[in-house]
Amino acid sequence: MPTNYKVLGQSAPSATTDTTLYTVPSATETIISTIVIANRGASAGSYRIAIRPNGASIANSHYVAFDVAIAANDSTALTLGITMDATDVVTVRASSADMTFTAFGSEIS
Repeated sequence: MPTNYKVLGQSAPSATTDTTLYTVPSATETIISTIVIANRGASAGSYRIAIRPNGASIANSHYVAFDVAIAANDSTALTLGITMDATDVVTVRASSADMTFTAFGSEIS
């Protein structure tokens, strides 16, 4: 089973909009090693990250981060080691359109 280390997804979502950052491809398992959140704006904000098994509709039980504060012009790196199966989805949300999310990890197929 080959392992590919890569940037899994990048997104600069619209404000207060749930946005898919990454979906695990079929016949693949994924390990997300790190998610970096960058606030490009001049104002503090907050973010959310949810892991939706099998692409389920978002629910309170899916959040790994909820309304976490991030300072203006700052970034945060979360080293998580999240294991995911085919069709699992990472969903992100930001309080403003000035945030960028990047997921790094490996796909095993």
